[in-house]
Amino acid sequence: MNAPSDLTPDVASHLRCDVAIVGGGPAGLMAAEVLAQAGVAVHLFDAMPSVGRKFLLAGKGGLNLTHSEPHEPFASRYAGRQPQIEPLIRAFGGPEVRAWAQGLGVETFVGTSGRVFPADMKAAPLLRAWLQRLRAQGVQFHMRHRWLGWADGGALRFAASSGEVQVTAKAVVLALGGGSWARLGSDGAWVPLLAQRGVAVAPLRPSNCGFDVLRADAPVGETRRAFFQELIGRTPTPAVGWSPHFAERFVGQPFKTVALSFTDSQGRSFNRRGEFVVTATGVEGSLVYAASQLLRDEIEAHGHATFHLDLLPDHSPERVLVEVRHPRGSRSLSSHLKSRLGLDGIKAGVLYEHLGKDGMNDPVALAHAIKALPITVVATRPLDEAISTAGGVAFEALDEHLMATAAPGVFCAGEMLDWEAPTGGYLLTASLASGVQAGRGVLAFLGSGA
Repeated sequence: MNAPSDLTPDVASHLRCDVAIVGGGPAGLMAAEVLAQAGVAVHLFDAMPSVGRKFLLAGKGGLNLTHSEPHEPFASRYAGRQPQIEPLIRAFGGPEVRAWAQGLGVETFVGTSGRVFPADMKAAPLLRAWLQRLRAQGVQFHMRHRWLGWADGGALRFAASSGEVQVTAKAVVLALGGGSWARLGSDGAWVPLLAQRGVAVAPLRPSNCGFDVLRADAPVGETRRAFFQELIGRTPTPAVGWSPHFAERFVGQPFKTVALSFTDSQGRSFNRRGEFVVTATGVEGSLVYAASQLLRDEIEAHGHATFHLDLLPDHSPERVLVEVRHPRGSRSLSSHLKSRLGLDGIKAGVLYEHLGKDGMNDPVALAHAIKALPITVVATRPLDEAISTAGGVAFEALDEHLMATAAPGVFCAGEMLDWEAPTGGYLLTASLASGVQAGRGVLAFLGSGA
């Protein structure tokens, strides 16, 4: 379901207002709410025909609003940016998100994983109620206004259907999103515009993303190392992805009840159970996304990363070896693995993919692979396919109110800031919290007589 469109006619060629918000995602809408509640006249501009498009997409499988875990573990999910994000979610964290949703008439519940969802699991009713409240508070929406940067005199420039529009505002909140899902509005086109203003911006990188795998039969030894060095920046080659036989049978199917472990070259470790999906060229899905930051950083540093997959996390290595070695008589190996260990389908297929016929007939090698199958990834999927992005406006370029020190009166919020987090409600919560912080920062800025 699409969000209601606010088809405000194009503003005059030059508009003057108190606050202009650029970007109609959760961060921009939350900043608008904070300001409108304080009686500030707010004009919100967005390039798309309607606001909240990525928000709606996130809610297609059930809108994960936030997480119910206590503050300390919640804050730790932001890793290297915890010092900057922690104060924001302390002021507006999980409990505040749930109270905010309830204020919009949307009840929430905690799922078995601790994630928090609307009672009806849908994003559209919440967004509809939110927009109705914002309109009632006086927020004016200007759709199909694509931000072009600043004019020489400092006004904001927008491309609208009637031509260029310029907006002069006492304060500006930029909430332009990251660089993923460009078709929904987050295209990263703002990066050079801010850099030109002297605002430090870290390069945008995929986060919560899928990966391309190295074919099991790719070159080894020195040849393989040379391949890794040459692969970066290249288009996929026959050495990337699955074998045609495996791909034909298993692309789109999930690995369920597995454990993924990875330790990078700096000693940082990941070990978690879950599931993920086989793609045409590699892997994606919740378990892979959870490890994606470490895997991505390792690929950037060394050209590849190898994680290990435990196909039977409920079985000890000793038990697996005993079952593999158990006499199978006239039964085929496939029948033997299915009857003794429940291994069939995609799990048996990936073992054949990596071990080949000889390896499958070596009980020790097979048992070891079942418990620690090495899978090498050599590239992230493209930025536009990622759920979210890392990189963006550096916190070091902002003050505690999220105002750019190089551009007084310009505040930044949401995914365009340089932070990342796993899925599970952490992305949306921090985006909302940064919108609150930016809105309060604007109030302080305007109150100072600026």
